[in-house]
Amino acid sequence: MESTCLRHLQSVREKNPLVQSITNYVAMNNSANALLALGASPIMAHAQAEVKDMVKIVGALVINIGTLDEYWVESMLMAAQAAQEYGTPWVLDPVGAGATPYRDKVLRQLLSYQPNIIRGNASEILALNQSKSNTKGVDSTDSAEAALEAGKSLSQQHKTVICISGATDFVIQAEDIVKIENGDPMMAKVTGMGCTASALVGAFAAIGPAFEAAYSAMTVMGVSGELAAGEAKGPGSLQMHFYDALYRLDEQQLINHMKVSRL
Repeated sequence: MESTCLRHLQSVREKNPLVQSITNYVAMNNSANALLALGASPIMAHAQAEVKDMVKIVGALVINIGTLDEYWVESMLMAAQAAQEYGTPWVLDPVGAGATPYRDKVLRQLLSYQPNIIRGNASEILALNQSKSNTKGVDSTDSAEAALEAGKSLSQQHKTVICISGATDFVIQAEDIVKIENGDPMMAKVTGMGCTASALVGAFAAIGPAFEAAYSAMTVMGVSGELAAGEAKGPGSLQMHFYDALYRLDEQQLINHMKVSRL
């Protein structure tokens, strides 16, 4: 897995994939800056007049349901349908799953277009699997470990890769599970870090198989967060140092810091 993560990071930087994000207002700037620091190219396109044409030319699509309204929902559905039609890899971030019936309805519609990767926190993954979850708006009060069985069930049911974010991250493809123990607790104090993770997963999905892409992206995210936390005095400076760490991340840093294992 070490060599896979290194290879995929190098490929992202060499190929500079274009990643389309239909994401929320809170995380839009964060996600775009993170993609640029990684070596990818962001485009935040949700206009219904162009969304299908955009999906046709990008390397990957990321759909994040954080700030829903009717226009954006229609754009998301159009984009997901186009991704399925064109074979464009796409990532679903089910922000706040289980919080309201409206969100759950939208997610059911999006799931019908078969996302290649679903990345969410434990409560969101539990809610998607119609399991008992403890969501607090968009925040999780469940541990990633508590959502493992739900993640396996979702992966098998929808034939997709599930990424569960938390103090420990898990990436699941059917019965195959990778555990990632990187990151820093301070990252939870910066808004949009989960959304940023989904954007990075999208960049890696543009250049490699979904399962490898997901665990490589989450490893790079976690290691960069650790390096940033070592320099930061608080959440404000952590965000700045995170972009720098992501931009400067080299092979030796990744090897020295990554804590990745198969269950």
